[in-house]
Amino acid sequence: MNILFVLITAFIAWHGLAFRDENGNKDFVRLLFGAISLLFCLRVLFTEIIN
Repeated sequence: MNILFVLITAFIAWHGLAFRDENGNKDFVRLLFGAISLLFCLRVLFTEIIN
C-alpha cells in the first residue's frame, strides 16, 4: 500500500512541478500542490519503505 501511495504522489508531484500552460507560464497552485505532494512522497519513501 505504501508503494502505491508513493507512486501516486510522485506522479502528482511531477505533474504539478513540470506543468506549463500554452504561454509557458507555471501555475502557482500546481507548484504548491506539487511541492506538498513531493514532501509526502519523500517522507513515506524514506520513513516507511527504506527504513
